[in-house]
This record gives sequence, structure tokens and C-alpha cells, in this order.
Amino acid sequence: PWGAPLPPEAAGAEVLIPGTHRAGERGTLFEQLPNLKLIQLLSAGAEDWVGALPAGVLLSTCRGAHGGSTAEWVVAALLSMFRDLREFAADQTAHRWHRHTTDTLQDKRVLIVGAGDLGHQLRRRLEPFDAVTTMVGLRARPGVRGVGELPSLLGTHDVVVLMVPLTSRTRRMADAAFLAAMADGAVLVNVSRGPVVDTPALLAELTSGRLRAALDVTDPEPLPPEHPLWTAPNLVLTPHVAGATRGLQRRSYAVAAAEIARYAGGELPHNLVHGEY
Repeated sequence: PWGAPLPPEAAGAEVLIPGTHRAGERGTLFEQLPNLKLIQLLSAGAEDWVGALPAGVLLSTCRGAHGGSTAEWVVAALLSMFRDLREFAADQTAHRWHRHTTDTLQDKRVLIVGAGDLGHQLRRRLEPFDAVTTMVGLRARPGVRGVGELPSLLGTHDVVVLMVPLTSRTRRMADAAFLAAMADGAVLVNVSRGPVVDTPALLAELTSGRLRAALDVTDPEPLPPEHPLWTAPNLVLTPHVAGATRGLQRRSYAVAAAEIARYAGGELPHNLVHGEY
């Protein structure tokens, strides 16, 4: 178990895979690993470890393992919302045959904020639905708009998907001004980390009916039973499960093994964290 004494052989270990444990739970772990050179995460996010490592220890994420399943969740949430699947499920429970016209994902303009593995995986899955995607990254490059263009892009898209790491730059990125710049009736999707969104500001937009949202992550998390998000209108909400699919462990360890192999061969890991990310 995490925090328990390690076997004597651990003193020579250079690489640690901490599993689902966080840096704040480490106890005396680092003291028991004096030769530690690399921490290889099984998650795409690294915010729990940045700034918490001994000097000289490298940190690598599991980018590439979770993009497909996370993108799939976004597509599922949008289809559920646009095709009124929850309403039809309620009709089924009530034995009510109620036909009505729904919206569609076709021709929707989707702004993907975050141009890493998750963003590219989502774009690849959305385009067969004839959705029109725009990607935004930290820096502009072919096929990707720069983050400085974000204010002018928000109001021209039907869906805004947040797929960014949690850093000092992205914390509360989707604040009241960000949300106000979105088009009336637009959908905010958050599959990054809960604190990327200003929860009170989003609640105000949902309650007014101006915006809709799909959240797999929340702030706070886990969401307390009495929290107003549970009963907020115009919201699809799941408990941080976008990446929790069968085969997750296999995919995660495949990425971790490749990263460790690069380190053992004298190369730097491809998913190395620089600064906050």
C-alpha cells in the first residue's frame, strides 16, 4: 500500500510508476528512493505532481492512452444532448410514444480548446459526423489557431470543448467573461479538470437557460450530494469517467513501457513535463 515501507531493493530503483496515487499522499516515499530519476504517470494530467518532486527527477505523463476514450465520451454526450436521448428515455419509462424533431450534430461548429492528443482524437471522431471543427492551442500552427484568438472564436461556435491541462494559465479559464462570449444556446463541454471552469459562473448561465453543458469533471470533485450542479438544468453530468473504459490498464501501461524504454535507452521520454506541463 501507498506509504508502506519499500523493500531494500527499491533503494536502487530509478523509475517509479505511482499508479493512481497523488504526490500529496507520498509520505516518506522519496526518502526511500534515493536513486529515483523518473516518475512515469498513468494519467494524462500531471497537476498533482508538478512542483512536488525532488530536484533532478523527470516527470512523464501517459499522453496517448486516454485520448480515444475521452473523445468518444464527448461525442456520446453531444449526441445524447442534440438527439434528446434523455427525454426519449423518460418517455420509455413512462410508456409514452412522443415523437418530436430533435437537433443534430451535423454541421455543428465545434471549438476544441487544447490541441494535444485529446484534441486531435476528438477532431478525428467529429468530422465523420459532418461537424466543423476549429482547434486552439497555446501557439498557432498549421491547422491550429493560437490561444490569443480565443475571444473572437467563442461566439461563432455551437460547441466549446475544453481539453487542456490544469495549470496556472488554465485555472478558471472558462470564467464569466469566457462564458458570456459564447453564443446563445451553445454547449460547453469540460473533459479536462474541474477547476478549468468557474462553477458559479457556469451555474448562472445554465440556470438562465442561455447555455448548455456536458461535464465529466467538476469543481469540487467528488461533487457533494447537496451541490446545485446535481439539479442544474441543461446539463449532462458524469463522475469523471470519460477515460474509464475496458482496456484502460493495457493502453496506459503500453504508453508507460514505451516511455521507460526510451529513458533506459538514453533518450528523453516523449511525454516529458516541462514547467507546469
